[in-house]
Amino acid sequence: MVSYWQIFLVFAKIGAFTIGGGYAMLPVIQNEITKRGWLKEEDFIDIMALAQAAPGLLAVNISIFTGHKLRGTGGSIVATLGSIMPSFLIILAIAMVFSGYQDNPVVIRIFKGIRPVTVALIAVPMINMAKKANRKWWTWILSGVTLGLVAFLDISPIYILLTVIVFAAASGWWKEAGKSKDREEGV
Repeated sequence: MVSYWQIFLVFAKIGAFTIGGGYAMLPVIQNEITKRGWLKEEDFIDIMALAQAAPGLLAVNISIFTGHKLRGTGGSIVATLGSIMPSFLIILAIAMVFSGYQDNPVVIRIFKGIRPVTVALIAVPMINMAKKANRKWWTWILSGVTLGLVAFLDISPIYILLTVIVFAAASGWWKEAGKSKDREEGV
C-alpha cells in the first residue's frame, strides 16, 4: 500500500517542477503515477477524463481522484495538498520578491520565452491521449470534428458532450433493441 507520505512527496514534486499548471502537468503526473505502478495507463486516462469533467482545476482534480484511488479520502487530501502547496509557496515568494519588477524587460522576456514551452507541454499529453483513446476511425473523426467546433467555431464543449451523450445512448438503445428482436425471432 502506498503511504500518505509517498503520495504527498510525489504530488509535491509534480507541483514544484511543472510550469503552466493544468495541462502542462499531465505528462509529469502520468509519468510519475504510472512508472510507480500506482495506476495503469487506461486508469490514468479515465481519471483524466473525470478530472476534466469535474469543476475546478485539472491538476487538483487529478490529484483528488488519484489520491482517492490510492488511499481513499485521506489520499485525496494529501495528494491535493502536495500538488498545490509548492505552487502556493512559490507564487507567494515571487509576489513578495518581484512585486516591483513586473514591468522589467528581462522579466517580460523570460515569461514570453516560457509560453512556447508551456504550449508543447500541453500538446504532448493531448496527442498521447488521442492515440490511446481513439482506437477506431470514427473516434478520430469525432475528435477532429470536436476540435474544429471548439477551436474555430467557438462552440461550447458542453453542447458537444450533451450531443454525443444523446447519440451514444440512442445508439446503445438501438443495438439493444435489435438484439432483443433477434432473440425473440430466434436468430
